[in-house]
Amino acid sequence: MLDQLLQLDKDVFIYLNGLGTPAWDTYWQFVSHKLSALPLYLFLLILSYRKFGLKGTLVLVVTVALLITVSDQLSNFFKYGVTRLRPCHDPEVSSLMRLVKSYCGGKFGYYSAHASNSFALAIFFGFILRSQIRLIRLALVFWALLVAYSRIYIGVHFPLDVLTGALIGSFLGWLFAKLFIFAHRKFSL
Repeated sequence: MLDQLLQLDKDVFIYLNGLGTPAWDTYWQFVSHKLSALPLYLFLLILSYRKFGLKGTLVLVVTVALLITVSDQLSNFFKYGVTRLRPCHDPEVSSLMRLVKSYCGGKFGYYSAHASNSFALAIFFGFILRSQIRLIRLALVFWALLVAYSRIYIGVHFPLDVLTGALIGSFLGWLFAKLFIFAHRKFSL
């Protein structure tokens, strides 16, 4: 059963990765770059300041730093614990795929830290800022989906790597949002 699931994952990866064209490569590399969302996160910081004030925003920044640290390090723990090869290092797939960038990343790719981090932030901010802008959740989840798909497009993660990262990141984003809201209420930040 597991072998069939992993083969399906490889087949779906080859299909999705093969949809790419050189005309879109630069766009997807930009989406995948960790600094591409900086304007979005600055906007979220401004909204947070307006809602929570200086002290609350400082606690929020510390909470987000902890969230990203946990999300990122947990993905590294799984990468070296599971040791699933990235598509570009997998001999069954590497000759059939498009590697968009010149560097493929580390040898192992389960699960995607990019997907985990982007979904963690999307769920965290979507949860704590939901009363300010109704569409913020959709916009943040849409951005996280773009980032997650970009990892398949550029050839560095299988779909299950991305899906697992999205699910774990979503859980962590929800958990840290709950912790932040609890701290905000308990200590009147």
